[in-house]
Amino acid sequence: MLIPPPLSLYIHIPWCVRKCPYCDFNSHNQPQTLPVEEYLAALTADLEQDLPLVWGRTVHSVFFGGGTPSLFPPDAIGRILDAASARLRFAPGAEITMECNPGTAEHGRFEHYLAAGVNRLSFGVQSFDDGCLQRLGRIHDSGEAEYAVKLAQDAGYDNINLDLMYALPEQTLAMALHDVERAIALAPTHLSHYQLTLEPNTVFAAKPPTGLPADDDAWDMQERCIARMADAGFAQYEVSAYAQPGRQCAHNLNYWRFGDYLGIGAGAHGKISSGASGDILRRWKVKNPREYLAAAASEARIGGDDPIAVDSRAFDYMLNTLRLVEGFSLADFEVRTGLPRATLDKRLDHARFMGWLERSGDRVVPTELGRRFTNDVVSLFLPD
Repeated sequence: MLIPPPLSLYIHIPWCVRKCPYCDFNSHNQPQTLPVEEYLAALTADLEQDLPLVWGRTVHSVFFGGGTPSLFPPDAIGRILDAASARLRFAPGAEITMECNPGTAEHGRFEHYLAAGVNRLSFGVQSFDDGCLQRLGRIHDSGEAEYAVKLAQDAGYDNINLDLMYALPEQTLAMALHDVERAIALAPTHLSHYQLTLEPNTVFAAKPPTGLPADDDAWDMQERCIARMADAGFAQYEVSAYAQPGRQCAHNLNYWRFGDYLGIGAGAHGKISSGASGDILRRWKVKNPREYLAAAASEARIGGDDPIAVDSRAFDYMLNTLRLVEGFSLADFEVRTGLPRATLDKRLDHARFMGWLERSGDRVVPTELGRRFTNDVVSLFLPD
């Protein structure tokens, strides 16, 4: 029987100072004047359209992503949260994260974000090497990154994530390790460590940068950086996520555990389960910011949905849960997909034979080899 899982709220702010050449998210160069008021009204209209899907459910986490949410002033972020909490029940102490570009940090702003209700920050540092940052098209340098983090800490933030990338153009193992050392020295509670990938429909995909490390060198960077983060108390709990004890990102954990989430904002996506109908819906919103604003202003439908086919649910579930070091329980699989555990038997047996998964009672956990070949493991669960 399908039982709706915990619910999160994702809020997308689509504008950046300048779009990075590797970025495949729905982000757009900011106009001369940000349409803050119009966008706040559109977000409220968007949320109103989705409310019937989640009546009575509690929101356990909120995440402002982008784009660059920190382009919006604290008052605007606070008003978005006020509008959401007036329409949805927030769990006490709900984690509320906002992504920040270090290049947009201003003295005095973080105190106001904290007062507005944002209790966790995620800084897109990417590297502490100025040459790497320039090759990535970032608008900040290493000094600005350190300054932004210290401003946030001085404002009272004690729950901070730093995003780092590795396998960058012209990056060596020593440079990748140096980035991790600089990050650790800033005493964040969480680190995200991603390999640069050339995603379709990006500048880097059309014109790949020179000097990309070989695959074996990238693997060495990952392994050595993981070991250094572990030595500093950052335990890996997901393919690219590392946290101090008790500081895992609740919002992303809900994604990876196949939880539900409302997504509002231009190009936002959501996933909503219905215990009554047994359906699991993938929600999507109008992608272009101008078209999104126009749809909201005219009270037109801002997005749509597509049901996850029953024979695709196992794959969708594995696509998320097998990213986690903890794996998943078979009981959880049943209540979050509405499928019997026997659905998985043959494929789990094959994955165990390959040395990719281990099973202990009700729990299935990826091995170290399985985590290295996550895509291959997940592909076993594609529908026939």
